Amino acid sequence: MNLAARIWIYGALVPFLGSVGATLGGAAFFRAQLERALDDALLVESATEAVSLFDHIGVHLHMAVSPLEPNVRRMAPAGALYGPDGKVLYRHPQAGTPLTDASLDIAALPAEPVLTTRTGPQGKRLRVVTSAVTAPDGRRHAIQLVTSLEHVESAVRAFRRIGLAVSLALGAGLFAIQGVVARRLARRVAALSRHMAALREGNLDAVPPGGPSSDEIGELSRVVGEATERLRGARAAQERLIAEAAHELRTPLQFMRTSLDLGLRRERRPEELKQALTDIRGEVSRLARLATRLLDLATARRGNWDRTPGDLVAVACDAAEAIRGEAEGRSVLVEVDAPEPVPASFDANGIRQALDNLLANALRFGPAGGTVRVEVRRVDGYARILVHDDGPGIAPADRERVFEAFERGRDRTHGGAGLGLAIVREVARGHDGRAFVPEESGGNVVIEIPAR
Repeated sequence: MNLAARIWIYGALVPFLGSVGATLGGAAFFRAQLERALDDALLVESATEAVSLFDHIGVHLHMAVSPLEPNVRRMAPAGALYGPDGKVLYRHPQAGTPLTDASLDIAALPAEPVLTTRTGPQGKRLRVVTSAVTAPDGRRHAIQLVTSLEHVESAVRAFRRIGLAVSLALGAGLFAIQGVVARRLARRVAALSRHMAALREGNLDAVPPGGPSSDEIGELSRVVGEATERLRGARAAQERLIAEAAHELRTPLQFMRTSLDLGLRRERRPEELKQALTDIRGEVSRLARLATRLLDLATARRGNWDRTPGDLVAVACDAAEAIRGEAEGRSVLVEVDAPEPVPASFDANGIRQALDNLLANALRFGPAGGTVRVEVRRVDGYARILVHDDGPGIAPADRERVFEAFERGRDRTHGGAGLGLAIVREVARGHDGRAFVPEESGGNVVIEIPAR
């Protein structure tokens, strides 16, 4: 069942059927209430007649002598008074076919009034109340009042007609409204489905469907649009990474090929061959380092982090201790500034790799005899790690670009593949944080992740 059919069924047909059912149920309830009110009126009339039955000479029914009787004759019940022998003593109205019984078994009547329903002339339903009355002389009489239920049925039929007419009007309006809504929603969902099918086929250039963003489908379209943009950006980044990696790999491979071609073209002295092989080995090591860094970047982007609670100060101290040997060779002092533990939930290997990259950059770009300082603080709910060196720092124009793969900033004299800070950023993102160069930066790079 498609979306439009469901909207029609649940938005129009079901409410329409519910309205019809409520009308029919309401009519039955309305009839029961009217009949109950009619019974109460008959009982009150019977009680009134019983009280005043013998207050004048002779027997009579007060409804017959009431001055208002002509005004209420259409609604007034027919009545009969029965003597001790069960014969009719008086009947009102006198003319026409009597609705009351011709005779009654007075002795068999209970003390309480008896209410019954019977079928009268022309199949009309009648409501009858029969009450036993004791005269002042001790003899039992009876009063029987009969009224037609036709006015009750008429009111119920009118209620049912009006209710069904309202239900039909409501159903027609709902079908019209839901038809418009169903077509619009169907078009929007179909456009979203076509877009998702295009994404499944790898067409990331497909434009996501637009439309109102105030409902759930609009919000879904917005989210799908954002996801499409991210996929498009990820594909562009991947293509750029592949192109740049190919470029970085081509240079050492070209050098190795040239060296081998020269070695094979003519006879060379052993010393020359040894030097050529040494150069080739250096390029192989460079390729191995580049491949390792590319694998590290791919691992960081996958984001398979095993985040467990720990103290970032301990990780910073381990990273600083590991690089002190290399730093001493350049007369560089490595120190950790952390007044108190900074707990967080993180992947120890990932954070350690990011710190190793930052410390390696600090040694590479900082001057000999300088200081590399690692500060670990808790700032506004975040655990912040700042690595500082005494070098010239990163130019303001390069503060965003240096975190891209194969970007080395404007100073390219220190070598490197330009992947270290890219890995740092991916590690920070994988921990719901960020890596950045602060505005007041000298040689500062900051990693921030949520504190525990």
